[in-house]
Amino acid sequence: MPGRDGLAGAATPARVPPASVLPSVPGVLTAEQILATGRSIAASQQRDGAIGWPDGHADPWNHVECAMALSACGLRDAARRAYDWLRAGQRPDGSWPKATAGGLIVDTAAESNQVAYPAVGVWHEFGVTGDEAFAAAMWPTVRRATEYVLGLQTARGELGWERTAAGTAARYALLAGCSSVHQSLRCAIALAEYMGEPQPDWELAADQLGHVVACHPEAFADKSRFSMDWYYPVLGGPVRGIAGQQRLAAGWDTFVVPGLGARCVSDQPWVTGAETCELVLALDAVGDRARAAELFDAVQHLRDPRGAYWTGWQFVNQAHYPAEQSSWTAATIILAADALSGTTGGAGIFRDAAVKGWSAAGPVDGTACGCGQPGQAPGPGPASAGNAGRASADTGPGPLEHP
Repeated sequence: MPGRDGLAGAATPARVPPASVLPSVPGVLTAEQILATGRSIAASQQRDGAIGWPDGHADPWNHVECAMALSACGLRDAARRAYDWLRAGQRPDGSWPKATAGGLIVDTAAESNQVAYPAVGVWHEFGVTGDEAFAAAMWPTVRRATEYVLGLQTARGELGWERTAAGTAARYALLAGCSSVHQSLRCAIALAEYMGEPQPDWELAADQLGHVVACHPEAFADKSRFSMDWYYPVLGGPVRGIAGQQRLAAGWDTFVVPGLGARCVSDQPWVTGAETCELVLALDAVGDRARAAELFDAVQHLRDPRGAYWTGWQFVNQAHYPAEQSSWTAATIILAADALSGTTGGAGIFRDAAVKGWSAAGPVDGTACGCGQPGQAPGPGPASAGNAGRASADTGPGPLEHP
């Protein structure tokens, strides 16, 4: 993301910028097609600003992903309405409910990755627009949310995946969710520094979380059948470089269907657009742009001619599954196109989730995670892609639950 000097001088873009400055991927999607996809998201936005699932309920994570996509394709009014919804709906403790519908709370629990993710959206919006007033207005929202999330962090470094309606922390952590929170913390830290309110405790928390994600698979419930558990440690920033490339290579044949995209789960003949585009972003983050572009091209079979995207494709039954077009799938298409084209100031939001010079192998507190004991320090790399020693929690949710 640009630094303070670069963002401070940026002008707020027009409501819909010219097609020449919209993301596009030559030979795959034109700027006009990207804009049509953005408009399909805007069409699903509810009167209060929420952007929900096909069934109408909304959660903060997918809502933010959609807001980012709206901004990337120039639909700034709709994006700002989405951020207004976040600010208005934040609870006094800093969280958002797990699910709302029609302005009513339908699940009062709060998920750590959902509450953390607005930090990514705000930093992205700032990168795209350079709007300092927006950043200042949203900073208190991000600060309260980040403090709430860190209240779920264990001494070892992982975060409980939710706080229940009764107020108790979940007994286990999710690898994909914690990887996403790592990116969110890095964005919250960057925003805090920009606002002149550095948060060194957040940095220590992010470093320890990143170490646990990269080096301690035993800290997380076993959700290895989900592709998100495979690529999210790369996408969220803790596993990059050669270790990131090796991790993606290790699961490639399990999760990628040539010519179609990435499976949601390893044991079902089902590829999904969101997982495929997030994998595109992970590949881009480790410099594998050729395979990222090839995969992005492959998933276009899910595109509706009007610009929306089907959630997935069951390739044995030769049918869209589920039989729905989802806003978050369209959002990942736009964000992947922006990353591949480098068009907006937010194009590097996933690529920059890793901190330069930081090593996952060095915990902040080696005693807490066991790395302070001789012979007990696992290193990042191919071994961390496995699942040996991981606790079973099969009755719980998937990694992030966005399909």
